[in-house]
Amino acid sequence: MNLILISLVTLVFVGAVSAIILYIVSKKFNVFEDPLIQKVVNALPLVNCGGCGYPSCRAFAIACVNADSLEHMVCTVGGLPAMEHVATILGKSAGTQIPTVAVVRCGGHCEARPFKNQYDGVKSCTIVHNLYGGHTGCTYGCLGLGDCKVSCKFNAIHINPVSKLPEIDEQKCTSCNACVKACPKAIIELRRKGPGSNRIYVNCVNKDKGEAIRKSCSVACIGCGDCVRECAFDAITLTNNLAFIDSAKCTLCRKCIGVCPTNAIVEVNCPN
Repeated sequence: MNLILISLVTLVFVGAVSAIILYIVSKKFNVFEDPLIQKVVNALPLVNCGGCGYPSCRAFAIACVNADSLEHMVCTVGGLPAMEHVATILGKSAGTQIPTVAVVRCGGHCEARPFKNQYDGVKSCTIVHNLYGGHTGCTYGCLGLGDCKVSCKFNAIHINPVSKLPEIDEQKCTSCNACVKACPKAIIELRRKGPGSNRIYVNCVNKDKGEAIRKSCSVACIGCGDCVRECAFDAITLTNNLAFIDSAKCTLCRKCIGVCPTNAIVEVNCPN
């Protein structure tokens, strides 16, 4: 009987001491979290896409709470409405946001850029890019195996079965930047949607010289510079044999389209 009593007293004593130790440790190492963080998290879309530049919506919420200003804080999925909600919670002003959309800068469809060989390995653009230049004469162009499609959490990209090029549904695109990171050829970029979603851009990233390009793709930019000379707004530059249109300067006058000899400059949603 005495042995049982001693055992019970010992257990009670050990339990009490352990509880005291745990209480002291919990108080000493307690990490305070600002309640505003959870409120901001609840105001976000919680897709953890990384488009804001942070690894998760919670990390973005913490950054918003700690930031002096929300001027450069952007939730690409939630857009301005989400950031205005966050600004209201934090008592700060939401920064201005320019709507953007992902654009595939390659017009090398199958007829313009014939296949020179057949790839039968793993269907991955990254693997093919690391193995060799690709299955067409253009080593800069789209590989068409869909890494961008796989990376998109919003089902905004599909591969056209005829052209073998990715197409982006701008109604679904959130500009999360995932497809931009996934493309090993760097042919996808985020561009301003423009007024009425009107856009004009050079649909090519090939930096080879004109003669070499013509042999590999009939719709590639040949670096002739006609578009640069035609633009009265200094919106087009020519670097490394490749023209580029600055969407911030472009007035959508469309004069450059008429002078491009290879139809490498395209217009989207522009009225006739």
